[in-house]
Amino acid sequence: MTGERGVRRPGRVLTALLCALTAAGLYGCSGPGPSEPSPTPTTAPATPPSTRPATPTGVSPFTGLPARPAPVLAVKIDNVPAARPHTGLGAADLVYVEQVEGGVTRLLAVYSSRLPDLTGPVRSARESDIALLGDFGRPVLAYSGAQSALNPLLRAAPLDLVTESGAPQAFRRSPDRPAPHNLYLRPGAALAAAPGADDARDIGFRFGPAPPGGNPAESSTVRYPAARYTFTWSAADRAWRVAMDGREARATDTGPLIPSTVVVQRVTVRPSRFHDRLGSVSPYSETVGSGTALVLRDGRAHEARWSRPAATSGTTFTTPAGAPLPFAPGQVWIVLAPNA
Repeated sequence: MTGERGVRRPGRVLTALLCALTAAGLYGCSGPGPSEPSPTPTTAPATPPSTRPATPTGVSPFTGLPARPAPVLAVKIDNVPAARPHTGLGAADLVYVEQVEGGVTRLLAVYSSRLPDLTGPVRSARESDIALLGDFGRPVLAYSGAQSALNPLLRAAPLDLVTESGAPQAFRRSPDRPAPHNLYLRPGAALAAAPGADDARDIGFRFGPAPPGGNPAESSTVRYPAARYTFTWSAADRAWRVAMDGREARATDTGPLIPSTVVVQRVTVRPSRFHDRLGSVSPYSETVGSGTALVLRDGRAHEARWSRPAATSGTTFTTPAGAPLPFAPGQVWIVLAPNA
C-alpha cells in the first residue's frame, strides 16, 4: 500500500568533505587498465537558503501537489527487461532515466510525498548519481552496491547510504525472480536506518498552468543505444503513458506508469572514470551546465532550455525566450537523453 507521508524528520548539516580524494591512488579501478585519475569533487558549499525561491507551504517542490515535509529517499532501480514489471514506481515523486553500460538504462526513483511498501528491483549506483543528487541536501540513497573504486566517492558525498550489507532489515529478496533482479527495498525501513536525511526542498522546478505555444504531441520517443522509451498522451488520464522497448510499462502495485510531465533533458554522456566487472566503461551523464530540453505536458511538446550552474544548484527549465516553463502538477520523469 502506498501512503501519504506525515512524519517530519530532522535534517542534518551537510558535510561534503572529499578529503579522501587527495589519495588519488586509492581510486584506480580494479581489473585491466591503468589507475584512474583523482576524481573531480562534485560537491561545494550549498546554495544559501535565502537565495532559493520559496516553495509554497504544504506543497511538494517535486510534484507541485499538496504534501507534508518529509525526508528524501532516492533508490537505484534496475531496468533491463528481466527486471520488469517494477514495483513502487507509481508512488515516486520523480523518476530519472540514466544511461549505463551497454547502452541500457537504469532509473533513479525519488520519494518524499508518498512511500510504497516495496520498491525495486534495486541495483547498483553510478558516479552520475552523486552530482545528480547534489541539490537535494542530504538524501538517503538506497542501492545494491557499487564497484570498489566508486565507494570512497559515495561515502564522501552528502548522502546517507543504505545497502543490503549495512541495513539488511530494509531489503528483501523475492523468490519469484532470479538474482540480481530480485532485490527489493522497504522504503520505511530504509528511512528508519538513516534518520538524519533532509526533507524535500526546492530543486528548481516550477509548477502551474501550461505556457502558451508548444506543438500538439500524441507521443514522443527517446532512444538510447540499447533502450527505447515512448511517452503517449492519454487524455483520459491527463498524463503520459510510458512504454519501454515497445511494451507498456507497469508497476505491480499501481498499474500503468503515467507521469504528468516528462522532460527530455539533452545532456552530454561521456565515459566516466569507472568500469564494470567486464571492463565496460560506465557512462557519465553531465547534469551540471546547460542545454536544451523538450517538456511534455498536457498533450503538447514545449521546446525548453535547462540550466544548472553547480551541483548544489537547482535545475531551471525555461522557454527559449527565457521565461520559466512550469510543469503540470504530478509525477515528473526526467529523461537524461544523450545529445543528438
